[in-house]
Amino acid sequence: MTRLGCIGLGNMGAPMARRLLDRPGGLTVLDTRPEAVAPFTAAGARAADDPADLARECDIVCITVVDDAQVRTVVAGLLGAARPGTVVAVHSTVADTTAVDLAAECAEHGIELVDAPVSGGAPGAEQGRLAVMVGASDAAFHTVREPFSWFSDLVVHAGPVGAGTRMKLARNLLHFVSFTAAAEAQRLAEAAGLDITALGKVVRHTDAISGGAGAIMLRDTTAPIPPDDFWFPILDHVRALGEKDLSLALGLGARLGVDLPLAARALGDLGPGLGVGRGEDAGRKEPA
Repeated sequence: MTRLGCIGLGNMGAPMARRLLDRPGGLTVLDTRPEAVAPFTAAGARAADDPADLARECDIVCITVVDDAQVRTVVAGLLGAARPGTVVAVHSTVADTTAVDLAAECAEHGIELVDAPVSGGAPGAEQGRLAVMVGASDAAFHTVREPFSWFSDLVVHAGPVGAGTRMKLARNLLHFVSFTAAAEAQRLAEAAGLDITALGKVVRHTDAISGGAGAIMLRDTTAPIPPDDFWFPILDHVRALGEKDLSLALGLGARLGVDLPLAARALGDLGPGLGVGRGEDAGRKEPA
């Protein structure tokens, strides 16, 4: 079995690495904080002195640090010590151009770098239920798929190097726009005299049933849908419900003096975004 190395034992890196302790082949870890390393050495992992020390004995190196600068520093420390054929996996969310640049630099040393950002947060890492989006060659993806399955239950080959990061950025765009929309919904509910903690319970309960925004992400294109397509009546129904409810929410907001810019944008963009075009409610903010 290949020997793995993990660099960065923070909120995400530590639970990911813990799930690799039982994997045959052995584990080497590295972190700047001795207290982060201690539980791993107590469990049988070896502590490396620096990236070069770790690289000399590992076939796959997993990097989970904070930002682009730290990733570049770590990779620079690996080069010159890692054997040709070593795969370096960057789990940090960095710029896609950083991944591409570092992959080219690694290739000069016979090392293959893959970008493999994860989604699911610390709870997903603890449970081994992360989603990993991998930008890699076919050969490198084959190499990392098995070890990644120890801390995830979905490993997706997004495309060549850089594609994993692009997929993560698209996923997080949805995540944080949704947070912004949640804040807007809370402002409306609070202005209406509602308990926003109760609203939160309702949202979490129903999203667990309906799947939230991901429930409509089933098509393989964003192009407009022909009226005779299987998806048209389904998504047209979603559009009709959405435009009606957004119009009602905007009407309530207008009466309460609450500005709802995301709701107004969604009213105009929902139908085209679903591929079925705007309905009659898309051009007005209040119901008839």
